[in-house]
Amino acid sequence: MNIKLLHLYPEAMSLYGEYANLTLLSRYLTWRGAEVEVKAVGCDEAPDFTGADLIYMGAGTERTQKAALGWLTPYKDALKEAAEGSQVLFTGNAMELLGASITDQKGTVYEGLGFGGFATVETDKRVPHDAIAKTDLFPEPVVGFMNKCSHTSGVETPIFEAMTMGMGNEKEVGPEGFRHGNVVGTHITGPVLVKNPAFLAWIAERILENRGETLPVPADKPDWLIHAEKAYQVTLEELSALANK
Repeated sequence: MNIKLLHLYPEAMSLYGEYANLTLLSRYLTWRGAEVEVKAVGCDEAPDFTGADLIYMGAGTERTQKAALGWLTPYKDALKEAAEGSQVLFTGNAMELLGASITDQKGTVYEGLGFGGFATVETDKRVPHDAIAKTDLFPEPVVGFMNKCSHTSGVETPIFEAMTMGMGNEKEVGPEGFRHGNVVGTHITGPVLVKNPAFLAWIAERILENRGETLPVPADKPDWLIHAEKAYQVTLEELSALANK
């Protein structure tokens, strides 16, 4: 089985090492028995979504975020068509592109890609924070880091129903992220799939489900996955202890 992972604008939208999400996802799917291709799309390229099993974008600065929106907007109809059968994952402030609009600190309004009707308004206050998020998609909480200077309102279908620690879309410990069909977005940034083996496995299963195929889970876990699971447990315990103080 050949699986194609498409990485949009990694030179501009990989602020916290988001490329590692696709590196580990590729490794995970290879362990499951697939052949995986990771294709990067540059800012001067027309993205070809044909055959893409995952379309991914990570976080950038506020400036590069608007640039990425400009690069992708001419292809938003093709992206929406691709999302009917391909998994889409946008992390960090790339999530904001999925909505109806982004308003910057000067009051300039940028039209979003329109996967959801939500709107983001930038603020002059940056909120860096560790995060623990709960979802009903799998039992394990998601851990990570957020570095927001915005509020996102009007999300009707968040991927995380609550935050044990960290900022939600509109308020602290409120619902966070966005999910509609195959499209998933979260402000949790950095290598979120690297830090969360359950989220990694869920994304992989979504890719396989969209293809109508299955892959066995080998009985023997590779060392890298064992280490990832141990690191996750340590992080969750440490952050949970801080949240309960």
